[in-house]
Amino acid sequence: MTKTLHHRACHLCEAICGLSIETETLADGSQQILSIKGDAQDSFSRGHICPKAVALQDIQNDPDRVRQPMRRTGDSWQAIGWDEAFALVAERLSAIQAAHGKNAVAIYQGNPSVHNYGLMTHSNYFLGQLKTRNRFSATSVDQLPHHLTSYLMYGHGLLLPIPDIDHTQFMLILGGNPLASNGSIMTVPDVEKRLKALKARGGKLVVVDPRRSETAGIADQHVFVRPGNDAALLLGLLNTLFEEGLTRVSHLPINGLDQVRTAIAAFSAEAMSERCGVPAATIRQLARDFAAAESAVCYGRMGVSTQAFGSLCHWLIQLINMVTGNLDQPGGALCTTPAVDLVATTSGGHFNVWQSRVSGLPEYGGELPVAALAEEMLTPGEGQIRALVTVAGNPVLSTPNGRQLERALDGLEFMLSVDFYINETTRYADLILPPTAPLEHDHYDTTFNVFAVRNVTRFNEPVLAKPAGALDDWEIFVGLAQAFAAKQGTELKPTKAPQQMIDMGLRFGPYGDQSEYKLSLAALREQPHGIDLGPLRPNLGERLKTASKAIEAAPELLVADLARFAAQALPAEGELVLIGRRHVRSNNSWMHNYHRLVKGKPRHQLFMHPQDMAGRGLSDGQRVRVQSRVGAIEVEVAASEDMMPGVVSLPHGWGHARPGVQMGIASAQPGASANDLTDERQLDAVSGNAALNGVPVQVEAA
Repeated sequence: MTKTLHHRACHLCEAICGLSIETETLADGSQQILSIKGDAQDSFSRGHICPKAVALQDIQNDPDRVRQPMRRTGDSWQAIGWDEAFALVAERLSAIQAAHGKNAVAIYQGNPSVHNYGLMTHSNYFLGQLKTRNRFSATSVDQLPHHLTSYLMYGHGLLLPIPDIDHTQFMLILGGNPLASNGSIMTVPDVEKRLKALKARGGKLVVVDPRRSETAGIADQHVFVRPGNDAALLLGLLNTLFEEGLTRVSHLPINGLDQVRTAIAAFSAEAMSERCGVPAATIRQLARDFAAAESAVCYGRMGVSTQAFGSLCHWLIQLINMVTGNLDQPGGALCTTPAVDLVATTSGGHFNVWQSRVSGLPEYGGELPVAALAEEMLTPGEGQIRALVTVAGNPVLSTPNGRQLERALDGLEFMLSVDFYINETTRYADLILPPTAPLEHDHYDTTFNVFAVRNVTRFNEPVLAKPAGALDDWEIFVGLAQAFAAKQGTELKPTKAPQQMIDMGLRFGPYGDQSEYKLSLAALREQPHGIDLGPLRPNLGERLKTASKAIEAAPELLVADLARFAAQALPAEGELVLIGRRHVRSNNSWMHNYHRLVKGKPRHQLFMHPQDMAGRGLSDGQRVRVQSRVGAIEVEVAASEDMMPGVVSLPHGWGHARPGVQMGIASAQPGASANDLTDERQLDAVSGNAALNGVPVQVEAA
């Protein structure tokens, strides 16, 4: 028996914490995990670990995990070989496109895709051959407004300024709960210590949220805000900065700032107070405190993205950082200089080049808003979606109106899922192709190094040997591409392995052959704890991708959206609105199949303020019926004075007790899917992003 210590990044959330994993090789050659701990020598996470990382062994050993290609016949599944599976996909998708056109096949890619660099490098090797405009992803139930705003203002959707959390003196967080998420579009392991360090150096933390979240619990100030009305608060803040002469001149080239000032002149703190539920005096004092700080940063995340004015919110956040002189400044909002620079090596993107067939929703970067996916399947006519490829996604539980999507999936002619679970979505697939488990393949964070609060880089070898007959995800896409090209009679360009691509990215990147670092894959292999490349530094001016080479502060699309905002009616008296909720033990729905992550206090309940419960004759722990325009669920209610009156909160990703799901631990959990209530018609009209927060609901005894 041989024990081995491995070093590895956790890929289960954006924090990318470094791990020390001890394994044992038994006499028969098999391997088992003995322990998973935080890597105290990791250059970035400094030994921090959360419960998700420890559950990596549950993923590895899960008896429900699919380990070979599975074909569905009626309600049963049978194993088939890889070559047979690839040939089946090529035959069915080719036939459907030949009969109904390229757009008859759709693609949905889930959130875990960006946590796995093999998917990032090779999924399009096959998916690109389909040449369909019906591409969808989890982006449009998440961070699409971030990308669109950066595209319009800075010329590239990945030029995302990140809070310089380790050096700021004032941090204003809206719609984010980094103590639960470990940071999001702010890769920040050990965030609690970093926020406490901010306060210890005399800085101030302010959290704006309709719930007194875990992060709000350690803040200097928590401000309740009406869901879906963060834009009103932000407009009041920005207006105050202009009105009271609290702005600073930026070193960056900026176009359109005078136009912004004129456009928001009517949105004073007093005018916005009733809309957002925040006193005008509080709005004005926040603006003064922010402007007076030596350095400050405004950061908005999921809660402000997934609402009806998500793009407006992110535009205003950028402007607040900009006009106070905190954009592209230490202690403010800075862009990374990642070792593999996706901004330098990819185009800035495109927007609204085509639209969805039924509702006319705009594409961004070649993807349509996923809120349109079900209607594109259900609406007859030329261009109707008849086949679907899902990759590492569970849209039935993670996109709006999941019950409608179920009906749509049930009517498809063919469905392929690259996944290792038979879940709420993949149970409708005709074929499931499972990749190797996370610890059975190597790892490099192509995406989250771009969002990190320091410039860092790390490469990790596999911890466990690849099982005989198994394929990594990138190998699955190569096999599909080869089979599809052969069926089409087309020539397929050769492709490099992911490791070769990363090596080239490192060598030709900012720390590569022409720098003092001389980074390469070989160099990273010698540094299993990763390499710290230093703090974030001002670089936005030189990286701008706009045609003018200046920041476009007043994009026409966003300025025009102020009229839609101004016309929005105030919330109805006594109306309840639904928001989501994050927990440190959860990220995606498949994490509910691991005992280590679902044990402890239940967290599936609907949180509701006691006075809202009393007004409806409800008691703590009672089963209630929650109804929206699209559907109804039953769930246990929990009284919480942390909720803003008039607001209820339900976490997403639950509701596993659906027929055909083969995830034993998850299916045994109580709870219902929040996305059986969210409305595919409620969108950010600018981007098409789903408005999952601020959904009107009624709650009554079940």
